[in-house]
Amino acid sequence: MRRTSLAVGLVLLTTSTATACMWDYDTLRQERARFPGTLELITGKFLRHSKEFYQWRIEDRLRRLQSDPTNAALYDDLAVAYEKTGQNAKAIATMLKVEEFQPGRYETYSNLATFYFLGGQFQLALDTVNKALAINPDAHFGREKYQKYLTEYVISRLKDGKVVLPLEAGEQLGHSQRFASFLLNATQPKGTVALPDAETLAALKGVKGMMRFAYHDSPVLLEVLGDLLSGDVYSPNSDAKQLAARAYIKASMNVADQRAKDEYLKKARGVLAMQIKLQGGHGPIALEQVQAELAIESDDAVRWFDDLRNREIGWIRDGADPESEFDKLYDREPEVIGNTLFAEAIERLRKPESKILIAFVVFVAVSLLALRIVWIVVRRLVSRQKPPPAT
Repeated sequence: MRRTSLAVGLVLLTTSTATACMWDYDTLRQERARFPGTLELITGKFLRHSKEFYQWRIEDRLRRLQSDPTNAALYDDLAVAYEKTGQNAKAIATMLKVEEFQPGRYETYSNLATFYFLGGQFQLALDTVNKALAINPDAHFGREKYQKYLTEYVISRLKDGKVVLPLEAGEQLGHSQRFASFLLNATQPKGTVALPDAETLAALKGVKGMMRFAYHDSPVLLEVLGDLLSGDVYSPNSDAKQLAARAYIKASMNVADQRAKDEYLKKARGVLAMQIKLQGGHGPIALEQVQAELAIESDDAVRWFDDLRNREIGWIRDGADPESEFDKLYDREPEVIGNTLFAEAIERLRKPESKILIAFVVFVAVSLLALRIVWIVVRRLVSRQKPPPAT
């Protein structure tokens, strides 16, 4: 239900302005501290496997199932591997086979709901996730609960039965169609104008879990992640605007349609408009600045994952067990190497007082150089005027 009253509108506008925060080096660092692992999910620098690994797993699980044909866990692994290698229909068929010999299993419904969603069969995804929730409502730290809400949200945004991205083509204050607004209406009593921080954090945890399990580069998941991180004025104490902008920018990079790209960048620019630069600075953080920073962060993630992929390819080639080798080598989650220290230095140099100081330093340096040149010229003139030594 849309909240369109003038009073609510004023509340939203006032909160939007109040939550604009001062930007400095610590801000992105604090966002990352409040939402650990989020930048890593956006850029793809987290523990995950290559397609070559999943192809190996398909062959391995098919071989093992020959001697253990009713091992449901092996079917789970096989189905996920099919999905990760772009074989959605085979992933679904694999889980339906488990349903035949072990009906009513939570893991089967959980996997099927995800596969249906990724395959665009949204009503089947909703029906199946409801079955999973009926069996175990709190599994996967409540991920299925928010997967259900996300599926309902996507269904509500379909146009002629198709997904049109962004799901919310957002102007800066167009909150009524965003995922956070949908959650507000779905989870809170009628008349509530603020999504509690606890609900936002739980939703973020669920969406991040979906990104890790499914596809971290999904524009839909990146969009709803950005909606939740933007604060969206509903949850002002849980916002992370620079991370939100990165999610929208990344979504823009993962769609082919130029209109969708432009809309995602509009969303990124809109959330950055709510955040001031350094204390004493002027204007919002430039979208181009965040794009440049994200490019560096993404390059770091790509190099890291390329190394991981090459290791997995090597283990498979050499006949080693890539699962055990992976577990031995990667015992902790990696972190994106940020570049905000450089950004801070550039931003400080743009401040008026810094410009005055730079101008003064340049003036002094030019003056000293000019004096040095004059001194050299005078010395040469004097040396030329001296009489030659007596013989």
